[in-house]
Amino acid sequence: MPKGSPELTNARKEEIISACEELYKTMSFKEITLKEIGEATSFTRTSIYNYFQTKEEIFLALLQREYELWIADLREIMEKNETLSKDGFADKLARSLEKREQLLKIMSMNHYDMESSSRPERLAEFKVAYGESLRTFMRCLEQYFPDMPVSDKQQFLYTFFPFMFGIYPYTVVNEKQRTAMEEAGVNYVFMTIYEITYNCAKRLLKD
Repeated sequence: MPKGSPELTNARKEEIISACEELYKTMSFKEITLKEIGEATSFTRTSIYNYFQTKEEIFLALLQREYELWIADLREIMEKNETLSKDGFADKLARSLEKREQLLKIMSMNHYDMESSSRPERLAEFKVAYGESLRTFMRCLEQYFPDMPVSDKQQFLYTFFPFMFGIYPYTVVNEKQRTAMEEAGVNYVFMTIYEITYNCAKRLLKD
C-alpha cells in the first residue's frame, strides 16, 4: 500500500484500536495510556497522534467498531429470519448482545469521558455508527412486528437503548463485589447478559 493511502491509514487505525482492545482485557480504562497502547503496536507512541489525539478517541473508535459489528449481527438476524415471534425476537436480540460484551463494557464505564475528550470529527464518525444502530434496530421491529404502533416501537427503542448501558455492571460481577453484596445483606439475583436482555425485551414486547 502506498504511503498515506486510505488503506494504510485505516490499517494503522485498526492496529491501534486492536491494541487498545487487547489491553482492555486485562487493564482498566484508567490504567491504559497512549504509551501503553504505543508499546503494543508496531510504531511509536508519537505516531499515534497522526490518527488519534487522545486515549478517549481510541476507545470511542473501539466502541464504534463494536456498534458496527452489532449492526451486522442485527442485519444477519433479519436476513435469516423472515418472521419471528415475540419470544423468538427476544431470544435473537439477547444472543446478539451476548456476543458483544466489549460493547456493553465500554458503554457502561467510559462513554461520557470518551465523547467529551474527542474531537468533533471523531465524535461525528462515532455517531454515524450509533445512528445506524438505532435505524437497524427500528427496521427489526418493523419487520417482525408490523402491527405495532409507531409510538410503541419508538418507546421500545428509547427504553431498550438506555437499558443497554446498565447490562454490563449488572451481569459481570467479580468475587469482591459478590462478597460485598452478601455482607450488605442484598438479596440480589445474578443474571447473565442473555438472561437480563431476554427478560427486558420480552417485558417490553408484552407491555
